[in-house]
Amino acid sequence: MSYQVDNKGYYGEYGGAYVPEILYATVENLKNHYLEVLESDEFKKEYMQLLRDYVGRPSPLYYARRMSEKYGCQLYLKREDLNHTGAHKINNTIGQILLAKKMGKKRIIAETGAGQHGVATATVCALMDMPCVVYQGALDVERQHTNVERMKMLGAEIRPVTSGNGTLKDATNEAIRDWCCHPADTFYIIGSTVGPHPYPDLVARLQSIISEEIKQQLQEKIGRDYPDFLMACVGGGSNAAGTIYHYIDDERVGIILAEAGGLGADSGHTAATIHAGSLGILHGSRTLVMQTADGQIIEAESISAGLDYPGIGPIHANLADKKRATVLSINDDEAVKAAYELTRLEGIIPALESAHAIAALQKMQFKPSDVVVLTVSGRGDKDVETYLSHKEMAGEYGNF
Repeated sequence: MSYQVDNKGYYGEYGGAYVPEILYATVENLKNHYLEVLESDEFKKEYMQLLRDYVGRPSPLYYARRMSEKYGCQLYLKREDLNHTGAHKINNTIGQILLAKKMGKKRIIAETGAGQHGVATATVCALMDMPCVVYQGALDVERQHTNVERMKMLGAEIRPVTSGNGTLKDATNEAIRDWCCHPADTFYIIGSTVGPHPYPDLVARLQSIISEEIKQQLQEKIGRDYPDFLMACVGGGSNAAGTIYHYIDDERVGIILAEAGGLGADSGHTAATIHAGSLGILHGSRTLVMQTADGQIIEAESISAGLDYPGIGPIHANLADKKRATVLSINDDEAVKAAYELTRLEGIIPALESAHAIAALQKMQFKPSDVVVLTVSGRGDKDVETYLSHKEMAGEYGNF
């Protein structure tokens, strides 16, 4: 059995393409052409050249000595925070804009929560000289001010969304509405492994450069190309999908995912979809969704704008359902404390999203021989104000 997508666009019972009729032809066209483009020599050459010369790949695999000593394992950090634009998102946006150009699209739209995907999309649109509209929830515009200004500098038009609670779900709603109005000339660069097929598979493939490099780097460092455990944060799930892509069917490798617990998975103030969700349809995909008994979406709540989403990518819903992945709920205070810990022990300030994965270390029991690879999906520059305003959560590390 494989945990990868099947030929109908499903991961087990999750996935598919549930789209309005006006988008059917557009999504079908993408489905019928994306693999042909991605597997072409021309695309591969241009994509890999940009990843190397523009993004700065390969990203380092760093042995975290002090964190290893604390948690009793051999901990390696996959440093996606060192990419151009500061996160893993650029791997996906470069691939998708190349695909958009080859499909003859003239305009780019995107959604963003923490702003990292918005910045990455605005960056590649500037690079490729294409107009860019980014939808962002009004709350996220406020709490991710620095990234908003970066997007504007890059030439993107930012459209704040005031519906719902003004976060990632609402931004995605508005982006889809825009797409429905401009299906012929517009390409929607989705930022995570969500949305209708083929987007979850498309994004996972473009992010799979992460696990491809992990295999090569582990071989060089420890003499084998696989770890005992892979760890990543998961909201929609793109950095997690990229981290596990080449290991997903390798049962020697444990998969540990950390979702945003907010004030607690059972508190009603959470974004822990795998813990608190049920089967439903969200943004064109059949997956686990936080919803009421009659199917109304429950607003997600998390200190992390990038994980503040009431759904989960179908790839991860299936992994959790089949017990292939262990999914831990990390509360806001645990994430903040973990961010300060990594900062003090290793001199790396992580994004709030990544901090959830770091916090999961304390919930695990490792052997000294265990090789653990944890993806630091983004850097924490954008979250410094949040960290400073919540330093009371950091315990001993918050005294400065």
